[in-house]
Amino acid sequence: MATYILISRLTDEGCATLTKNPDRIKEVNKDVEAMGGKVVAQYVVLGPYDFINVVEAPDNATIAKISVQLASRGTVRIETHPCLDIDEFIASLK
Repeated sequence: MATYILISRLTDEGCATLTKNPDRIKEVNKDVEAMGGKVVAQYVVLGPYDFINVVEAPDNATIAKISVQLASRGTVRIETHPCLDIDEFIASLK
């Protein structure tokens, strides 16, 4: 499985949803799994973004589907970044 970082910002609708149902955050993790991914780590951050999620998925097509499907709900805007294992990166430089 490949690793991806999803950096997200809530929309006004997303803020309203979480205010009414804070557990929705964990429910979305189940949606990610149903689409073929796995949330490995999840953080709330302060600043211009609201969440950083580390997600594993089998390939770029799967993570693209996950990002688009989640964003299409209108509650979040997502930036998706592929990650390289640090040891694999170092090996590629040798």
